Amino acid sequence: MTQPHQNNPLHGVTLAMMLEQLVDHYGWDELSQFVQVRCFIFDPSIKSSLQFLRKTPWARAKVEALYLDFLAEKDSEANAGPPTLI
Repeated sequence: MTQPHQNNPLHGVTLAMMLEQLVDHYGWDELSQFVQVRCFIFDPSIKSSLQFLRKTPWARAKVEALYLDFLAEKDSEANAGPPTLI
């Protein structure tokens, strides 16, 4: 029997985990440029952002897409490795 979520990179990742990693990586200023919502611009906090994102599907979808891009970027950096000498 196959696992239904084995290829889904968002499986097991909570919205809070996503948001915390994105804020740690980009910061609120840069995050607010990617996803232009008031809760990222004016007095941003994890709590207020989670409340907004849970009620607003389009904004949550943008955050999830940004998180997937972040994971791909992180994965490509990890796979790059050191340059080879010839």
